[in-house]
Amino acid sequence: MKTAAKARERNRRDRARCRTAEKRVTQQTDATQVIDKLSSAYTTLDRMASKGILHPRTAARRKARLARHANSLNS
Repeated sequence: MKTAAKARERNRRDRARCRTAEKRVTQQTDATQVIDKLSSAYTTLDRMASKGILHPRTAARRKARLARHANSLNS
């Protein structure tokens, strides 16, 4: 398999992992469970930004949106 094809598959898998982590946070309605999922999503987004799969500002924007969702459940 060519190097570009391997990288494309790896990047697709990692982007899907990001989307799944985000969905796990946004689908939660319980404030206590959302905190645990939020930490996991932050870790995943930070890892993808450090690897260059996501732009750092994109990761920051997504984290801010997830935090806004979590704060809306707490209030």
